[in-house]
Amino acid sequence: MTDRQDGAWPLPDGLGQAIRGTAEEIATLMRSASDTALAVPGSEWTVGEAAAHLALANELMADLAAGRERPYGDGTPQSLAEANAESLTVFTERRAEPLATMITEQAEAFLDALSRFAADDPAPATPLGLMDRPVLASYLLTHMLGHGYDLARALKRPHMVDRSRVKLCMPFMLSVMPRVAAPAATAGLTAHYRIRLRGGEAFGVSLTDGAVQITPGASPQRPDCTILLDPVAFLLIALGRLNPWRAIAQGQILSWGPRPWLAPRFPTLFTAP
Repeated sequence: MTDRQDGAWPLPDGLGQAIRGTAEEIATLMRSASDTALAVPGSEWTVGEAAAHLALANELMADLAAGRERPYGDGTPQSLAEANAESLTVFTERRAEPLATMITEQAEAFLDALSRFAADDPAPATPLGLMDRPVLASYLLTHMLGHGYDLARALKRPHMVDRSRVKLCMPFMLSVMPRVAAPAATAGLTAHYRIRLRGGEAFGVSLTDGAVQITPGASPQRPDCTILLDPVAFLLIALGRLNPWRAIAQGQILSWGPRPWLAPRFPTLFTAP
């Protein structure tokens, strides 16, 4: 099933609501912040800087959804980090209320832009390659959830990452995995993984000397290693927010198969998008 905006472009069922709801929850978090100079755990950014980045990223995504060209790095982690730093130098707003408003307004602008495009319109060129608009919407949700999680931790509030939202992130995650494979980690490795999310979908990841192929659904051949994960843990590990060993210790990850020792290696094969 899909959500259809006013125009011809459909979104996966619930994705539009998840984008709007996540933006609103992040805005509520920001409005609760008495000090935006607080440090974000595990990051060089403050709360104000993380929120400013989110506001700018939502604006960027809205422009891309509208078909506007917005060069932003070349897709490599270093270039994206440089683009982020440059944008935060130019955009100096760090107050909670203006940033909260911009985050929600640009999320709405994104959804409005999608409503104006048809399924045969050209795919936008994003910092991580060409994406059709439903995958771009999944990208926007994933990005907001990652930084929303950071803000919630910094402000000591409950985060908004849950099983239903993780499911809506999967189109982006599956599309981007080959692009974010770490060459040094995948070189020379031939392995077939089956990844299963508890209560959700499964997909195969095949590596052949650095080449990565993603197969939605069951792996096409007998996997060397099957990894069963809690969906929230999967997304947080993939986004670099959760240490895999901590998730293992908490019982959020199980693995088995002919080569079970491949399981701890799996998160190291990719760089967080």
